[in-house]
Amino acid sequence: MYRLDDERALVQTVDFFTPIVDDPYLYGQIAAANSLSDVYAMGGLPITAMALLGLPDEVSLEMANTILRGGADKVLEARCALVGGHSVKNPEPLYGFSVTGLVHPDKIISNAGGRAGDRLILTKPLGTGIITTGVKRGTAPADIVDLAIESMATLNTIGHPLAARGLVCGGTDVTGFGLLGHLISLCRSSGVRAELEVEGLPVLGPAVWDLIAAGCVPGGTHQNWATAAPDVDPGDAPEAARLLLADAQTSGGLLLCVAAEHVDEVMQTLVQHRTLCATEVGSLHPAATTGETGEPLVRLV
Repeated sequence: MYRLDDERALVQTVDFFTPIVDDPYLYGQIAAANSLSDVYAMGGLPITAMALLGLPDEVSLEMANTILRGGADKVLEARCALVGGHSVKNPEPLYGFSVTGLVHPDKIISNAGGRAGDRLILTKPLGTGIITTGVKRGTAPADIVDLAIESMATLNTIGHPLAARGLVCGGTDVTGFGLLGHLISLCRSSGVRAELEVEGLPVLGPAVWDLIAAGCVPGGTHQNWATAAPDVDPGDAPEAARLLLADAQTSGGLLLCVAAEHVDEVMQTLVQHRTLCATEVGSLHPAATTGETGEPLVRLV
């Protein structure tokens, strides 16, 4: 964050990745939504974006232009100015953006802003990593693939109005480290512990559970669980739920820490903005007291 004055600060982010779908236009859309999400996750309003593109020689100019058009259309949807970019040759496609946003310096959403007593609210269902693995194996139903693409291409615009109204001070977006990984980081930064409610977790569709049962779980998700496991008390949570919580998301939702007195207003705002879900998934609690060793940062209940 770079403070401009008492009411404005700049936030800047950069993100890019290899194709998550075969359609070049949708790839551009998802890459842009993912990059813009980092600013929304801080409660900011994106104002400028610069494209970053790397392509191998065999990619046609038409395909390159289609990727760029998808990204530009999504940036336009965000009412953000596309102010340029840079392209290079690369052995595999890479695309994303550097994004600059504005945020009130006293209302920024930070993963260090969670407080004991806050409720955890998620704004997008889980399962994109599972589904895209199913796509690669040819086992994902078409309807759930469409839901995953819609989710990944949906902007997390809700972060800015919630922060501007002072309704949320703590939170993060859920991306490559999965909900568990990002929550553990939030707990460490905020000095709290969390409980996650396994029953009723929002998923992109019942077929997600079928795909998990069939072994359509990306290697990144297994690695996320292995990394998170020392900080997690899994309780009686089934393996499928653990994998879903560790699933590596692309352009996932916002995980918001909301004080009890603001929960109703936040939920109403999410419904009004038609977020893909508005689900309480857990709560934050005081950190372990002196003398408590080995206490998990996250407990599954």
